[in-house]
Amino acid sequence: MIHFWEQKTLSEMTPGEWESLCDGCGQCCLHKLVNEETADVFYTHVACRLLDSETAQCQHYAVRTAEVSDCLDVRNMDSAELAWMPRSCAYRRLSEGKTLPQWHPLLSGDPQSVLNAGVSVANRTISEDDADLDDLEAEIIEWVAT
Repeated sequence: MIHFWEQKTLSEMTPGEWESLCDGCGQCCLHKLVNEETADVFYTHVACRLLDSETAQCQHYAVRTAEVSDCLDVRNMDSAELAWMPRSCAYRRLSEGKTLPQWHPLLSGDPQSVLNAGVSVANRTISEDDADLDDLEAEIIEWVAT
């Protein structure tokens, strides 16, 4: 069986196809630190205030970019910016010529597969409202699956 993501580039996908690629892990909603010299990206367990920490879903997805000025709009990211996304991210993987991981809901048929694979940030974050954003280095984590 040939899937739509194997036949189309990201820019050729319909809005519905595009949205279905998101596995709902919530990793893109975590605050990240970037080493300017090496371009390494470090994830923290501090999440955007709009992220529901129990479900790892955005509480205001449709208007998130209006409510959060630095919210990532993945559709507008180029391949260099997509490199900041988690290694498990379908958008990043497809832009790099890779396939979707076997746990991805489009392949597994089960949205829980993201949680079962240890990729979801559900129940693993704190809100940026409860964190010291001036000391994010202290919040760096290594549990995010890649």
